[in-house]
Amino acid sequence: MWARIWEGLRPLDPYRSVKAALGALVILSVVITTLLALFAVHSATEVRVITILSIIVSLLMTQFLAQTLTAPLDEMTDAARGMARGDYTRRVRGDRRDEFGELAATFNRMAADLEAVDQHRKELVANVSHELRTPIAGLRAVLENVVDGVSAADPETMRTALHQTQRLGRLVEHLLDLSRLDSGVVPLHARRFEVWPHLASVLKEANMSKGQGHSRADVHLHLDVTPPELTGHADEERLHQVVANLIDNAVKHSPAHGRVTVRAYAGEQPESLVVEVLDEGPGIPEAERHQVFERFNRVTGPAGSKGGADGGTGLGLAIARWAVDLHGGRIRVAESDRGCRIQVTLPGP
Repeated sequence: MWARIWEGLRPLDPYRSVKAALGALVILSVVITTLLALFAVHSATEVRVITILSIIVSLLMTQFLAQTLTAPLDEMTDAARGMARGDYTRRVRGDRRDEFGELAATFNRMAADLEAVDQHRKELVANVSHELRTPIAGLRAVLENVVDGVSAADPETMRTALHQTQRLGRLVEHLLDLSRLDSGVVPLHARRFEVWPHLASVLKEANMSKGQGHSRADVHLHLDVTPPELTGHADEERLHQVVANLIDNAVKHSPAHGRVTVRAYAGEQPESLVVEVLDEGPGIPEAERHQVFERFNRVTGPAGSKGGADGGTGLGLAIARWAVDLHGGRIRVAESDRGCRIQVTLPGP
């Protein structure tokens, strides 16, 4: 109750409202002028002297208040000029309790967001440049060897060139997918479908791609749908994209002759669907699970090695997260006794 009363009195608090501060200035000026006039009436002081004194006092008080009120604006102006030159580290003091304090807090949040966007842009350019450089350099080396006569244009050499081309194509495709998702131009055509045939087709494509590009041929894929007649409600193309990326990531991090399991079952909410992809790899450290779905993220393994050193772009899980977000669902790294378990929950219609 006292909190509500205090908040209701905010327009009358000079420390929390600029309007109240200006009103207090006017009232104080009138009071001082009145007191000086009364002093002149009861003394021999001339009225014009009192008038001059009251004007001087009012101007001094107005100047002091104006300086106090405009100081945050001057500080924000300087910070904004610095940000216009590309310096997004500038911040302003936000210790005031009035509207200027709220403006300063909003300005600092905006500056922090702009700094994060600028940092992300720099990281994106650097990461994309690095990712493009690797397959292009490999492809160039293969072709130079063929042209110089160092290597013959035999199937093995062409297979190596094809491998680098596939890496380049995957990166460009992932970047285009993220661009479409960011701009919101990816439509969502959700409908009811049978889960088993849909996931079986995803695993079939994954099995057909074994040994191509960076895919492993020694990893076994297993599908478990409970019950077999389970149905879901989602955009089949986007769900296919999510599961395919999760399988691709799980296969890359599986041990030799490992097993990747795709499991689907009904969720706790009515008509919701849960899809899990489990592998037998080293897993994801708990401290890094919150950032595993960030773009170009490379999770550090137990031995300190970076995930994706085998040619991954670091974009697959980011695309999976965005596709799940389109459905209003949730994707996370769930607890698992062995390996990594990534869980996707779709809310249904």
